[in-house]
Amino acid sequence: MSHAVARLRAQRLAASSKPFVTRGSGSTRCEACRLKLSHCVCALRPAPAVRAGVCLIMADIEPLKPSNTGWLIADLVPDTWAFGWSRVAVEPALTTLLADPQWQPYVVFPGEYVAPERVVTALPAAAHHSGKRPLFVLLDGTWSEARKMFRRSPYLDHLPVLSLQPGHDSTYRLRRSAHAQHFCTAEVAAQCLALAHEPLAADTLAAYFDVFSTHYLSAKRNLRLALDTEAHVRLAALTAQALVPEGVPA
Repeated sequence: MSHAVARLRAQRLAASSKPFVTRGSGSTRCEACRLKLSHCVCALRPAPAVRAGVCLIMADIEPLKPSNTGWLIADLVPDTWAFGWSRVAVEPALTTLLADPQWQPYVVFPGEYVAPERVVTALPAAAHHSGKRPLFVLLDGTWSEARKMFRRSPYLDHLPVLSLQPGHDSTYRLRRSAHAQHFCTAEVAAQCLALAHEPLAADTLAAYFDVFSTHYLSAKRNLRLALDTEAHVRLAALTAQALVPEGVPA
């Protein structure tokens, strides 16, 4: 398995002067999903058709964390890029991507932090059929890290800001958060795909995230893994739906 986040993780490990140690690091983990082998989620990885792209700008150690959910986005969205964030430099490949004429980039961030004229809350339906493809720029880190990246990345200042209006709280359970309205990166990406008029991809990513969370927490708590949860059933149904040829009744 070699997608953008996996490659960034490998680069980050190679550049580190000491090992990155997490709780439970003594267990043998699957290289492809970072979970204990007994709780591997690889066989359940879905592959819906996705037209949109995702650009992950990641805080320093975020690619190294087994709980990182940007990895799940890269599992599911073929056109995913991942870049490490730096205050003093920007990778040329990132600025090249943001200037690529096939894409319309949107920085996904709360609208109250920018001038109103930069804020969009919906994407035109026409974007689903023709013209530029949406590219969602996600700042992957803690809330304080994301705010710092947003403030100190001038190469993002000319881009429209997509402000999400979810209407519900996060279901994220892998790390503690002081605010129920703070969504993890995979949850944000699922909302973006829904706005991009890709409901099957959005629902599939949300279900895949729920299944991954179940596997992760079961492994962390040394619990027997249940494969018949509501999340597993939902993901299986969505995966089967994605296999039905377009125009053929499901």
